[in-house]
Amino acid sequence: MNANTSRQNAAAREEGDQLFDRTTRDLPPGRHQFHKERMMAQIHEARQTGLTAAGTKATAPAKARRLRLPRPAIALPALAATVAAVIGAVLVTSGGPAGPGGVATGPALTTTIGVASAEDAPRLLDEIALAAADGTHPVARPGQYIYIESKTADTFVRTVDGESSLASHALHTRQVWQSPDGTKGWLIDPAVNDGPEGETLSLPDEQGNTPRANLNAPSYDYLAKLTTDPDTLLAKIYKETEGHGNTPDQQAFTTIGDLLGESYPPAELVPALFKAAAKIPGVVVVDDAVDAVGRRGVAVARLDETSGQREEWIFDKKTHHYLGERIVQVNRVDGDDLIKPGTVVFTSAIMKRAIVDGIRQTPSHSG
Repeated sequence: MNANTSRQNAAAREEGDQLFDRTTRDLPPGRHQFHKERMMAQIHEARQTGLTAAGTKATAPAKARRLRLPRPAIALPALAATVAAVIGAVLVTSGGPAGPGGVATGPALTTTIGVASAEDAPRLLDEIALAAADGTHPVARPGQYIYIESKTADTFVRTVDGESSLASHALHTRQVWQSPDGTKGWLIDPAVNDGPEGETLSLPDEQGNTPRANLNAPSYDYLAKLTTDPDTLLAKIYKETEGHGNTPDQQAFTTIGDLLGESYPPAELVPALFKAAAKIPGVVVVDDAVDAVGRRGVAVARLDETSGQREEWIFDKKTHHYLGERIVQVNRVDGDDLIKPGTVVFTSAIMKRAIVDGIRQTPSHSG
């Protein structure tokens, strides 16, 4: 995620930069900014709950600002003793406010761990690729914006005065606008923004940088230039993510999953992504999976042996339309007594994906 963090105070930023530099050197491209934002939010919350990152009392509490955690699969080193050790994202069944800084604590949403079958994965992905090739897919033109609306929920482990507990953002609507070249954008997400208007994602960023699009932070124009040959595409994914993630195969699967979620791959690329995914070792089918709004479907999935989490891409069983994603804790991780097997550690549902003519414009108002 590239949400603007300009409203965070300078002290927290400097503090976070130092911790970030020491602890995230081995993260894959595109994840550094996300984990940096998450850590900033944790430091900010520690201040608001009467703690600083050094363990001293804060003098003036203020409203906490939390950032969304869409990718809990990377195993991170400890950031600091008083900063929360983030285990994953969890939808909770009891709640509090879903507005900015609204945090709910309660039991995590759990599920029966679905039976996985490796035998059916190639056939299902081939059917999904065929369905994607037959669908309508408008082309994004310069001056337009890609609009993606989703429902998401997540949770983190929060540590206050040495006591750790689950805290979460309730299920809420997330809206993202991005220009085809990736230089202009807007984000409205109650779990991220300080106000209902949202905040800019436009480049250059507040440091004056204009990062180039890449596989982990793609623009529409960047995706349009990728090869549509599945073997060549998969080789590119492995090469450009080499050394990142917990394993090369898991990182390749996660990279493709990111492209299916909050991006807009051109029509010719979508089938190639599914065909490339079918070539990744360890990909399985989970016959029953549920997205963030309760739509049942079939999932293409892969288990990350390091984190014990299974990433599931959920599709409608009849149409093979992409519904959303969830990440389920399948195996217990040593040292973690909070996130147990069967916990849904992240959930999302894509509600709208469209081309609109203006930033902050929704399909119903696009004429």
